[in-house]
Amino acid sequence: MTRKKKTLVLAEPLRDRLKSFKVRLDARTVITLGNPQALAFWKKRYPLAKVID
Repeated sequence: MTRKKKTLVLAEPLRDRLKSFKVRLDARTVITLGNPQALAFWKKRYPLAKVID
């Protein structure tokens, strides 16, 4: 008798979407941030970072 493999479903963690926003660091990189202090940190490393959503 063969055993059926269980399928592993990877899903994005549940977050409060009202507080988070997306930031484009460069042409290829987009990150999601949860607070404005994090944006200030990333702006130091990537001066051309823009909020896109």
